[in-house]
Amino acid sequence: MKLSAGGTPTRQATIIFAVVMAAYTLSFFQRFAPASIAQDLSLAFDTTAASLGVLAATYFYVYTLMQVPTGVLVDTLGPRRIILLGGIVSCVGSLWFGLADTLTQALIGRTLVGLGVSVTFIAMLKIIALSFDERRFASLAGAGVFVGNIGAVLAGVPLAYAATELGWRNVFVAVAVASLVLGTLSWGMMRGSAAMGGVKVDRTVVMGGLLSVIRNRLTWAPALANLGLAGSYFTFAGLWAMPYLTQVHGYSRSLAATHLSLMYAGFAIGCLVLGFLSDKLHRRKSILIVASTVYVAIWTVWMWGGAMSATLTMALFFLMGFSTAGFTLTWACAKEVNPPQLAGMSTSIANVGGFFGAAVMQPVVGLLMDQVWSGATMNGVRVYTLDDFRFGFSLVVVMAVLGLVAAFFIRETACRNLWVDAQLKAGA
Repeated sequence: MKLSAGGTPTRQATIIFAVVMAAYTLSFFQRFAPASIAQDLSLAFDTTAASLGVLAATYFYVYTLMQVPTGVLVDTLGPRRIILLGGIVSCVGSLWFGLADTLTQALIGRTLVGLGVSVTFIAMLKIIALSFDERRFASLAGAGVFVGNIGAVLAGVPLAYAATELGWRNVFVAVAVASLVLGTLSWGMMRGSAAMGGVKVDRTVVMGGLLSVIRNRLTWAPALANLGLAGSYFTFAGLWAMPYLTQVHGYSRSLAATHLSLMYAGFAIGCLVLGFLSDKLHRRKSILIVASTVYVAIWTVWMWGGAMSATLTMALFFLMGFSTAGFTLTWACAKEVNPPQLAGMSTSIANVGGFFGAAVMQPVVGLLMDQVWSGATMNGVRVYTLDDFRFGFSLVVVMAVLGLVAAFFIRETACRNLWVDAQLKAGA
């Protein structure tokens, strides 16, 4: 697939991008769904906070492990094959999870879901890199995440409502069908596109490229920023935000779900706005630092945990989502300090941080809370106090601060690839 004259993307490229964005919405839905149905899962599988954390984090374990292999596969086999395989695997996993009778079966289902959806995002970034002008990379990546966040919004109030009316199990059966349909549709839309099919390469060349990305010191500041910022956000938004709101602030399930939807909406809008602003101003680092500072500041409010109006907490949840979106610039930051042909690998290295952080922190937060839990329960579900949440969230705050500090060490490229610029200067 190539750009048409004047750098305008072909109609085929635009349609493929739209279909893959639709598939990406399911990835976001699966990522944040446990937060809205945490109480249902606790009742269905009789879980402690630690085991509930493990169940939610299983998605992130597999997602983390698959990021670098996905980058390699996208750069070699191409997006077409792995998106189809991802759709099939996530279909099986969602069915398994929805029909699970035990916690072990649910863990298997979540593992398969994480494995299946883990390929979609890096494939989408590769499609952007192949088919669109590099100066629009952050804007289009932000647009992709904006659309993907429709899935996160659906995992808020709509999922809470559907779980009450239809049952959470039926919801995941329906998601399984949608996963298979979109994977198959992506395969069909990319038929005949050589670029989407990948290229045959020597394994030594692949490993050499991967090692060059890893050895590049400029790759690691974006990766660490992603680790701290995205990891802390996914930990909170993907599981613990709902229990925090209902048990500390005393909100109803529907009001708490509204907070989640606002946070997801804020994140979606932030991805679009900050990506556009970054490309428009030709700046990555300064925008990331400002957004990250706001994000860390909001964490101090949750740690305080004092009484506030629902209007204020909803506004803060929206702002938290918006400011967190700054971490999406880390993908462009990593891509622009590595060779363009290694876009899949470089973005996957940066992206692995956030999912690794969430994979570790979600269960550890629960474990810390269990250590200080008083033993109180309500309707068969454990109840935690503000002090319990403070103790668990202390780790999350440390990681958020780490992400902010790492942002100061990112190389500003003015939205240009350093390797391409070096080659142009050498040619001149």
